Amino acid sequence: MIDTGTKAPDFTLDSDDGKKRSLRDFAGKTLVLYFYPKDDTPGCTREAQAFSALRAAIAKAGGEVVGVSKDSVASHCKFRDKYGLSIPLLSDPDLSLHKAFGAYGEKTMYGKKVTGVIRSTFVVRDGKVVRVFPNVKVDGHADQVLAFLKGGDVAGAAARVKTAAKKVVAKAAEVVAKATAKKTAAKKATKKTAAKKTSKAGARRA
Repeated sequence: MIDTGTKAPDFTLDSDDGKKRSLRDFAGKTLVLYFYPKDDTPGCTREAQAFSALRAAIAKAGGEVVGVSKDSVASHCKFRDKYGLSIPLLSDPDLSLHKAFGAYGEKTMYGKKVTGVIRSTFVVRDGKVVRVFPNVKVDGHADQVLAFLKGGDVAGAAARVKTAAKKVVAKAAEVVAKATAKKTAAKKATKKTAAKKTSKAGARRA
């Protein structure tokens, strides 16, 4: 899965409104691109409804939500009309965009490893990924995204602190490793010098 700071993969996909949507269409906006497994399934329905309900608030915060799945445009239209969804739904039948973002691959379902769509959301701004929500839990997710757009991303801040802490620990471990290596090298040099002196002394006595 691609990380924050990465250039967002370009795309041009068919939408449920009959148009083609490309990354360049969202220039100057914050794109909230979320990948979901299948139209008209319980979790995917709740997620789409939540994003639709918060669409105005997200737009006010400068964002635009777009859903992506491998389903056909016809399937998207039925899904949209059945639940009155207001967010664009893009069709990625060959999973090319899923794979470009890392939203397709190995995952755990009911305790088993399977290969499939990884429910995830990517926030793209100025052509770059600025926030990744991996392995999304549906309930409350739309609110998390809105909080991020408003600058109150507590989970994101915690993740950044955790990452920074890991870097500090790794740096400290690196320093200790170098110091240990230097100390070991010094000991070896001392032993080598002592061995040479002993050898010379033995030669003189002989």
